[in-house]
Amino acid sequence: MSEKMTIGITMGDPASIGPEITVKALANRSVYEACNPVVIGDANVMEAATKIVGREDIKIRAIDAVSEAKYEFGTIDVLDMKLVDIDKLERGKVSVMAGDAAFQYVKRVIELANAGEIDGTVTNAFNKEAVNLAGHHYSGHTEIYAEMTGTKKYTMLLAHENLRVVHVSTHCSLRDACDRVKKDRVLEVIRIANQACLDLGIEKPRVGVAGLNPHSGENGLFGREEIEEIIPAIEAARSEGITVDGPVPPDTIFSKARGGWYDIVVAMYHDQGHIPLKVIGFVYNQAEKKWDAVAGVNITLGLPIVRASVDHGTAFDQAGLGVANELSLMNAIDYGIRLAKSNKTRRTK
Repeated sequence: MSEKMTIGITMGDPASIGPEITVKALANRSVYEACNPVVIGDANVMEAATKIVGREDIKIRAIDAVSEAKYEFGTIDVLDMKLVDIDKLERGKVSVMAGDAAFQYVKRVIELANAGEIDGTVTNAFNKEAVNLAGHHYSGHTEIYAEMTGTKKYTMLLAHENLRVVHVSTHCSLRDACDRVKKDRVLEVIRIANQACLDLGIEKPRVGVAGLNPHSGENGLFGREEIEEIIPAIEAARSEGITVDGPVPPDTIFSKARGGWYDIVVAMYHDQGHIPLKVIGFVYNQAEKKWDAVAGVNITLGLPIVRASVDHGTAFDQAGLGVANELSLMNAIDYGIRLAKSNKTRRTK
């Protein structure tokens, strides 16, 4: 049998759905058959979550080090950070206590991965307002990972089924995003996208590059970014042997990717890439007034360690109700395992 990867899973904001969907995900025997999962969080919050989701048959085992984990189905190993006063925790609300705890979980899981104690990391959502109120001034997980691993060149990958999207820019204003569409950055992201596909087992990746402007600028009629920045980046990538097409009009490239034309799409900014993926991954049942699926995964590429994440927020409106959907976390664990195996293979070569 192949060696199981040890995957560290952050609990997310204690006031969010994170603890609940973590219990639901780890109530699947298939997760333990595929990897050795360990949760980084607070054992008392996870214990409460088992009751919220009606899975009191799942036991919570508090540990102080990864080496103490047993990875037995039916028992969730929690590296207990002891940061949350359960009597003061208000689910569904922003708080300094929960924001600090969520940040500390991320910090710890990165330290464990940097030290080689775990093979990959999977993150539940935290609330950016809460994290910043706690004095940790970051715009998201990605920036924390980049700083703590000393990474300068990185990007976000979103994935659901056969649609994979990477971004030239993410958490910045739309005006600033347009200014960031530069040849060097676009080329850098094309390279990262190509490598990501190789790491996922795609032997001959086909990269599609979206335009920035309507109709990809219409030969300069609606903007010159395609002519001056994007096309030169594509030509440079082709000279390196990368199979890349574009710039493809943004209103058609994602349908083409879903149809199998491309293995991955390079989007120019946050919402250009997020909207199409969430349209197919997030399915709301209007008749029953609930989400049938909240699927997809968020991966940070370019890091020396593996990071996969849920592709949704803290869902404070659902916290404490036990109804949150764990599918995105299951997807993230699956991707975390695949990338951890690829990362380990590459390091041993």
